[in-house]
This record gives sequence, C-alpha cells and structure tokens, in this order.
Amino acid sequence: MLTHLDYTAFQWVNHLAITDHFMNPFMVFLADKAEYLFFAGILFYWFFHKEQNRKMVATACIAACLALATNMIIGDFYYRSRPFVSHHVIMLISHAKNASFPSDHATAAFVIAMTIWLWKKRDGWIWLILAAGIGISRIWTGVHYPLDVIAGMVIGIVTAVVVYLLTVRWGKFNQFIGVLINVYEKLESKIFNTTLIKNEK
Repeated sequence: MLTHLDYTAFQWVNHLAITDHFMNPFMVFLADKAEYLFFAGILFYWFFHKEQNRKMVATACIAACLALATNMIIGDFYYRSRPFVSHHVIMLISHAKNASFPSDHATAAFVIAMTIWLWKKRDGWIWLILAAGIGISRIWTGVHYPLDVIAGMVIGIVTAVVVYLLTVRWGKFNQFIGVLINVYEKLESKIFNTTLIKNEK
C-alpha cells in the first residue's frame, strides 16, 4: 500500500516534467548542481570569521558525516532500485543505477540547512527552502521516489538536531569542537605567516 502510494506520488511529480516543462532547466540545476551552493555557503560561513560561524560549520560537517554514514548503513540492509530501473520514467539527468533509498542529496542538504537554522534562524529558512527544492527536484528529474527524499530529510534533520544539542548541552563535545577549530586556526596562521615572509623576500 505504502509502496503504491509512493509510486503514485512519484508519477505525479515526475509527470510535471511534461506539463510544466518550462521549469525543467531550473529543476535540473537544483537536482544536479545546487549542492555546490551548500559547499559555497559552508566556505563562506567558515571564512566570514566569527567564532559562532566556525562552530556552526564544524557541527554541520560532523552531522553531515554521521547522517551520510547512516544512509550507507541503511543501504546495506535495505536496497531499493532507482525509479528509472523499475519503471518507465521521464529522466532529465543521468544517474548510476545504485541504491535509491534514502536520498543522499536530500540528507546532505537538510542536515546542513537544519544546522544553519539551529544557529541562525533567518539564514536557515533560506537554506531549508533550497533543501526542499533539491528534494523535489530529485523526484521531478526521475532519480528518486518521494519516500527516498522524505527519509533523507528526516535523517538529515534528526542528525542535525542531535549534534546541535550535544554541542550546546554537553561540555566535552563542545570542547572537542573548540579544539578542532583551534588546531585549524593555528595551522591557518602558520601557513599565512610563512607565505607572508616568503612574499616579503
């Protein structure tokens, strides 16, 4: 029953590629390239130097690693073929015939977006909307079922919340993140000073 509803929902969204084809270039961009906006955002927050920003980025990276590792474990126990493997679909992007459940793109987008929302509410809403767009686009372009995306979203959000709570409520975890940031900043300072000395020569 659930599988049937999932496929019905998939068909409805995927068919929009025909009825609303003017949206296809935007959906292809979201499905295939929008993840780079998250990478750029993470770099921006990291180098836009504020202590809270770097702590937010560190927690986002830790949460993303945990969430994607969770996906790998789930994929080992439950394998689901991609929609285009089992059905005739409107496929707008090329994709390997690997596991469909859960969606790594949705997981990665939502874990980062939710982490940003937990630290910076106003910025976070923008990233959450972008993450939702990525999730929808993965169905629209024919590479994921709705339940793949929903599962990825849930894993991403839950992992982000857990890591955030550990950071703000467990002193040792917070100190661990502080140590990681400190080590990086010392290396950054050393490299910068070495480069500066070489340029002066």
